[in-house]
Amino acid sequence: MMAVILIVEDDILIRELTEIMIHDWGHQTLSASDVDGALVLLRSPVHIDILFTDIYLKTAVLGGIELARQAIKLRPELHVLYTTGNAVTNAMQTQFVEGTHCLRKPYTPTHLQHSFEDLLAA
Repeated sequence: MMAVILIVEDDILIRELTEIMIHDWGHQTLSASDVDGALVLLRSPVHIDILFTDIYLKTAVLGGIELARQAIKLRPELHVLYTTGNAVTNAMQTQFVEGTHCLRKPYTPTHLQHSFEDLLAA
């Protein structure tokens, strides 16, 4: 099943590598480097199945968590997958949008692919 995945990652190398992997799996990607860019896409009529966002974006502390909250308000059917290279505390997890998941960096292509497959099957 082909999906459209919005990648929000401020590290251009990680963002581009992730896009390549996702395309190799037969999915389409949209990308943004910050919350504002992602919200432009989320407010547009373009179809998006999954929001894959870094929790810590340089332009906003916990930007990915706040982005997910706004994204779900705009698109309640959207699946969300967070990622971070930092520790995920219990306090942080309480701020996650309900039903979302977090994939720790560095992730393997296999872990990322399985995470997307699980979200799309839900």
